[in-house]
Amino acid sequence: MSTKEHKSKAPKNLKVAVISVSTTRTLKEDKSGHWIAKQLKKEGHTVVFHQVVPDKTYAVSSALKTCMEANRPHAVLITGGTGISEKDVTIEAVKPLFDKELTAFAALFAQLSYEEIDSAALMSRALGGVVGKTAVFCMPGSLKACKLACNSLIFPELGHIVKHIYFG
Repeated sequence: MSTKEHKSKAPKNLKVAVISVSTTRTLKEDKSGHWIAKQLKKEGHTVVFHQVVPDKTYAVSSALKTCMEANRPHAVLITGGTGISEKDVTIEAVKPLFDKELTAFAALFAQLSYEEIDSAALMSRALGGVVGKTAVFCMPGSLKACKLACNSLIFPELGHIVKHIYFG
């Protein structure tokens, strides 16, 4: 079956959670998280959870686990905490939970970032994978980076990815 056929049979309305990682922003000030939630709804998906958690390894992994147990989302989109400073721990908090890693997500995001911000993309980290039956994507917290990751990579493939997770 071709990719086009797979995508045509992919689910159109998914349950998706949004987690923003920040010690400085509140939910009210979460521009990237609110943009993601708004776009998900425009795409026909249901946002089942949206929370801001601090840049602490335990807080990030705990929020992801709690969200998954309580809401059973098809996907969780995590924004923020992916940089290279000591306080940026999202990648380290989430990666150990993966059953499978979508290694191409990081590579493709880096390529797209390079086209937009040149060599500064070297400091931009992203991560995609599967935890149980849930697709999880981690992306930088800037609104521009979220738009790039979501519009170019995540939204076009989300239903297709979920179809593969659930139905092979």
